[in-house]
Amino acid sequence: MHPKNIDMGLERIRIVKERLGIRFDCPVVIVGGTNGKGSTCAMLQTIWKEAGYRVGLYTSPHIHRFNERIRVDGEMADDETLVGCFEVVEAARGDVALTFFEFTTLVALRLFAEAKPDAVVLEVGLGGRLDAVNLIDADVAVVTNVAIDHVEYLGDTREKIGFEKAGIYRRGRVAFYGDTSPPHALVGHALETGADLRIFGRDYFCRMHDGKWDYVGRKTLAELPSPSLYGDNQIHNATTVLAIVEALQSRLPVASDAIRRGLAHTELPGRFQILQDRPQIILDVAHNPHAAAVLAKNLKKTKPSGMTHAVFGAMADKDIDGVIALMKDCIDRWYLTDLPLPRAASAEVLKQKLMAAGIGQGKDSQCISVYHHAADALASAKNNALKNDRIVAFGSFWVVTGVTENSGLNSPTNHH
Repeated sequence: MHPKNIDMGLERIRIVKERLGIRFDCPVVIVGGTNGKGSTCAMLQTIWKEAGYRVGLYTSPHIHRFNERIRVDGEMADDETLVGCFEVVEAARGDVALTFFEFTTLVALRLFAEAKPDAVVLEVGLGGRLDAVNLIDADVAVVTNVAIDHVEYLGDTREKIGFEKAGIYRRGRVAFYGDTSPPHALVGHALETGADLRIFGRDYFCRMHDGKWDYVGRKTLAELPSPSLYGDNQIHNATTVLAIVEALQSRLPVASDAIRRGLAHTELPGRFQILQDRPQIILDVAHNPHAAAVLAKNLKKTKPSGMTHAVFGAMADKDIDGVIALMKDCIDRWYLTDLPLPRAASAEVLKQKLMAAGIGQGKDSQCISVYHHAADALASAKNNALKNDRIVAFGSFWVVTGVTENSGLNSPTNHH
């Protein structure tokens, strides 16, 4: 449809949005950031659903089916509804060229405009300022954190990337930065825009004690359960989620028991997702150093008595060396896989990078193997793993897709 996969800018898509006459009367939340977007969106949707609200949720990418990207009231959009929206957007497009993500975003917005939910939650695809979801003026805009990723589109420093991500903030509307030490450019842009910026650790925070935690914002919520999504970073993400819920409390009142149920019932495939035990199989879409640091921390915290086997694949444009440096102390054997798209780094390239990082030398020369398909890499890891070992399949979303698609491991829910 469009000669380029990614073509930053909102001029073309805005024309089509106007033709479609898309408007929302309900609160809209836009969630950007380098990592934690999916978890933030999932928890927010579940808490509001537990409080009795219908939520329109748009996320990306999908793991198995395109329909996963567009949900109303927790349910994936069905084929018939989606195709109807495709036809409407295609007719409105005329001669305007749209990228895949732009077309998809218009389909989601059109579908939500028709479904009239109580709230809409939109996940940024890439960056913020020029991302398709930034067509909509959000009532609350969130940047979860800023780390180095997508350098060729967003810049090579946290300041440049922070500026791009802050583009979703709006004058007079609530804006969140869900981490400590925000980039100066992000804070500067929020001030210049006139957004009401609230920063994690300054305006709201969490207190941990005895396996429970407290949210402290304008009000305090004590003795909260740990989120069903695993890892300390999820309490961090949940703190920002509760700050969003608090910011919209006058329009979408939520009782504290709905918050507790929402935290306990959130499901999200591929975020330290434990598929089975003995040997344990863990899926994680950690594909940049910031996410790999979190994964490494979670792996060290839950160390098995046996070995750790890793199925790993990555896109060529990622900081693969940075990911390997963070993960290498956690992994005993590597099963490297090609991925089915041109942007991917080949398993052979990954092997060279591991060897350059000092893995697979001398007596350890057997610890790296190479596969064309993620499912084959997983099958080999399962053959070699003993009951007390664990297997972690991580890297690109395509790794999680590949290992669950043909291996009978179709993403059950998170369990611990």
